[in-house]
Amino acid sequence: MEAKSKRRAAAENGETAEDLVLATLIGNGEDLGPIVRHAFEMGRPETLLHQLKNVVKKKEIEIEELCKTHYEEFIRAVDELRGVLVDAEELKAELSTDNFKLQEVGSVLLIRLEELLECYSIKRNVTEAIKMSQICVQVLDLCVKCNDHISKGQFYPALKTVDLIEKNYLCNISVKTLKLIIETRIPVIKSHIEKKVSTQFNEWLVHVRSSAKVIGQTAIGHAATARQRDEEMLERQRRAEEQNISGLGDFAFTLDVEDIDEDSILKFDLVPLYRAYHIHTCLGIKEQFREYYYRNRMLQLNSDLQISSSQPFIESYQTYLAQIAGYFIVEDHVMRTAEGLLSAEQVEAMLETAVSKVTSVLEVQFSLMDSATHLLLVKDYVTLLASTFRQYGYEVGPVLETLNKSRDKYHELLLEECRQQIVDVLANDSYEQMVLKKDSDYENNVLAFNLQTSDIIPAFPFIAPFSSTVPDVCRIVRSFIKGCVDYLTYSVHSNLFEVVKKYLDRLLIDVLNEAILNIINGASIGVSQAMQIAANITVLERACDYFIRHAGQLCGIPVRSVERPQSGFAAKVVLKTSRDAAYIALLTLVNNKLDEFMALTDNIGWTSEEVTANANDYINEVLIYLDTIMSTAQQILPMEALYKVGSGALDHISYSIVSAFLSDSVKRFNANAVISINNDLKMLEAFADERFHNTGLNEIYGGGSFRSCLIEARQLINLLQSSQPENFMNPVIRQKNYNMLDYKKVASICEKFRDSPDGIFGSLSSRNTKQNTRKKSMDVLKKRLKDFN
Repeated sequence: MEAKSKRRAAAENGETAEDLVLATLIGNGEDLGPIVRHAFEMGRPETLLHQLKNVVKKKEIEIEELCKTHYEEFIRAVDELRGVLVDAEELKAELSTDNFKLQEVGSVLLIRLEELLECYSIKRNVTEAIKMSQICVQVLDLCVKCNDHISKGQFYPALKTVDLIEKNYLCNISVKTLKLIIETRIPVIKSHIEKKVSTQFNEWLVHVRSSAKVIGQTAIGHAATARQRDEEMLERQRRAEEQNISGLGDFAFTLDVEDIDEDSILKFDLVPLYRAYHIHTCLGIKEQFREYYYRNRMLQLNSDLQISSSQPFIESYQTYLAQIAGYFIVEDHVMRTAEGLLSAEQVEAMLETAVSKVTSVLEVQFSLMDSATHLLLVKDYVTLLASTFRQYGYEVGPVLETLNKSRDKYHELLLEECRQQIVDVLANDSYEQMVLKKDSDYENNVLAFNLQTSDIIPAFPFIAPFSSTVPDVCRIVRSFIKGCVDYLTYSVHSNLFEVVKKYLDRLLIDVLNEAILNIINGASIGVSQAMQIAANITVLERACDYFIRHAGQLCGIPVRSVERPQSGFAAKVVLKTSRDAAYIALLTLVNNKLDEFMALTDNIGWTSEEVTANANDYINEVLIYLDTIMSTAQQILPMEALYKVGSGALDHISYSIVSAFLSDSVKRFNANAVISINNDLKMLEAFADERFHNTGLNEIYGGGSFRSCLIEARQLINLLQSSQPENFMNPVIRQKNYNMLDYKKVASICEKFRDSPDGIFGSLSSRNTKQNTRKKSMDVLKKRLKDFN
């Protein structure tokens, strides 16, 4: 409505719509620029100017109307303003008066204020000067303390003092000269401390290297003590098991274990190292020191790993290995206590270097050694070294593997040493039965090797069935077993007993058995020696069980396991074979000696006209010799061997008697010679029966006898004395009475046989009917044998 009224009023006043819009824009204070620009663009600026003039005219009319409306109020306001002006003049005069008075009073106070401010300034300057002086005094005191610490070698407190000056005081020193001096001296002091500490550390490096040998020897000594303690405990347990198995009762053992603190025993000073490491850390060069330490210790390790060329390795190996052990014990303590100085990777690199070099050195030195004892000594010390390393968490498997690689060489050397010892023992033995005069001799030579055949202690002096070779060889074998176990113990073998048994087999077969066979096959032994050797082999064969038990005992094998049949132990079988070879050699020697006696059969009167009542001379010699042989064999040989010796000798005699008839030196013989031989044979048969029963062989060989060994000679004599010798050709009779005789031998012997004695009365004797019948039968036999052949 208002807008419509305005437009209506504008129309009445002659105003256009454009004039109204322009007036509205001006009244609202809006920008007229767009309208002016539009008017000029349209080319009609005069219209716009006319409109503006209309607006101005209109506004002037409005102002004039407004003034007319408020004229009285305006006059009244001017009057009031003039009254206010008068009051203002009065107030100004009062203010001027008050200001003058204030200026007079404040000038004095202002002077005093300036004096007070000056005093405050002086006080502030003095306070700052005192504070600066105090700081300087404190800094100088710290400098004095630092110098004092340095002079006393107390580098860490000195370094902390320098650090305190540098961090808390240096920035507060206002005296430039003093500050400059201190700033200049601080690097010098740090450098001096670093050099001093480095010098002390270098001295410590030299000292700890020289102490490493003692440290290593002490640690290895502790490992050896611990090993011995463990072995003693195992030995007590083994004895307890054996006693329990034997039914001797239950035994309880307590083991007092002494806890040993390694750190309390292995004394070595690491303080210089800790100090140097800490000071270098404080100096901010920690990594530099770590690298310096690692580099120098590696140089020392490489130097320690070089073996001495001035003395043999067997004399220096303990020092060499102890030095390395001490080195790594020190490094273990450093890694555990000096945090961050050594890393596990660095220690592992050191260990790899050491293991590689030690392995190489051991391989070379083992290859050069020619003594099993030396090799064992080094091996034992190396295993102690490995045990010591394991206590500190180091693994040195390749070093132990080197010992395994040298196992065969060690045993070859050990076998060779035992071979020489056994050869010497066999060569120096008199092969006579040992005479043990007292208990200690019996214990050391019999009981020590379980060679006794009875649990009853014999009366002394006791004559053993073996010679000194047996206990001496047993000692050598026992020493060999211990050497094997000592080398193989604490190594990488899982089945120690089987390995020891394998090498024991080699000793008994390749060394002992071979040496015995060399003696047996030699040309220098006699009958008594051969018999004693056979007896010794029998005892050694029995001693094999002791060797196995002893090996099992040293290997920690339970007795019940060792006492099981040892199917894989070939030495007993080989020794049995050698024992048989000894029996053969013995029989050969006995038979050779018997051949000497049987050669006397040439002196027999083969064609004697008279019957000899007494035995021939040779048979007495034979019986005396047989009695000696059988008596000796009964004392030292087992019954089986005694039977072999007796039967072999008698069988050879039987063969020799038959051979005597076949001898070319005997052209012919008569019945008297047969009767004489028959008498000799009867004496032999009586001796055979007597010996067979007196020695107790009849209880073992119930179905046999020594007499049966003379069967060939007996059948021959029976045939020659038979009234019907032609029955030999009867198969039934021959199988029953003459089964041991050979056709050809019988034919040859019968051709030489003359049933009547030679002489001038030979024709008269032939008249005897009985003899004629036997002669005819013999002739028939000869003819039939000739036809048969």
